[in-house]
Amino acid sequence: MNGIILVFIIVYFLNVIPAFAPPTWMVFSFLGFRYPSHNVPLFAVAGALAATFGRATLAKLARVIIRQRYMSERVKDNIDAIRVRLEKRRRLTFSIFLFYAFTPLPSNYLFLAYGLTPMELKLIAVPFFIGRSVSYSFWGFTSAAVSRRISFESSEALSYMTVYFVATQILLLLIVYAFTRIDWQELLDHRKFRWLRGSG
Repeated sequence: MNGIILVFIIVYFLNVIPAFAPPTWMVFSFLGFRYPSHNVPLFAVAGALAATFGRATLAKLARVIIRQRYMSERVKDNIDAIRVRLEKRRRLTFSIFLFYAFTPLPSNYLFLAYGLTPMELKLIAVPFFIGRSVSYSFWGFTSAAVSRRISFESSEALSYMTVYFVATQILLLLIVYAFTRIDWQELLDHRKFRWLRGSG
């Protein structure tokens, strides 16, 4: 039980960090290598719950700090054009987020962008929890299965702060910024791409 609580705390805080945090799947790969006999599904569900709460917290912070304090009404109205479209297609939105959650792709920028909209968090939190439960189980089972065949060097496996990692994190933050500068009304209504004019 103490191990599950520790994993929950670690995964939660990793998912609150907006950028430059190691991907959460590494935690479950590490657990699989080091403790191949542990209860993978139980740890995966606990981790997925922690990741969901962590990402929801990140989205909420983006909404409270960035949207409410630093975004002009013009930018808010621009982003809200996305909310109108997504809320009309809730099943499609759910399916897209579910598919994304099955992948090991980073979700920090996704929740940051989502938090800038006034949409309810459960629309993204529920499929994220389901998808991460499955993907974390996959990483746990896979790493446990190969743990007896591959020598594990923690210094190599957990070395994530590389030039590639830093570059991709900076790129993802730039994508979030670009998300606020695209003229969504023009893109969604007229299929024309352009940047939002002016500094507001």
